[in-house]
Amino acid sequence: MPRRPFIDSATGELKTTQLLQEALPLAKLIAVFVGLALVPYALAFFLFGRSALGALFSVLGQFVLAVGTGVVLMYCVARGTTL
Repeated sequence: MPRRPFIDSATGELKTTQLLQEALPLAKLIAVFVGLALVPYALAFFLFGRSALGALFSVLGQFVLAVGTGVVLMYCVARGTTL
């Protein structure tokens, strides 16, 4: 029988410590990209408003979130293959 991640083979219960060990780095990675995207969004909202520069900063924030989504998905795939 193949080894199943996050499940104790003896009792069949979830290994919550292993779940947290995998979830915390993922949450930190997501938080980094959200924090990076907040900077251009804040600039667009508070400083530049509805100007062309505000739209540019808004697009930059969306680009940061798109790149962050790709990085998080690659991390998930890489961790999934190692588990």
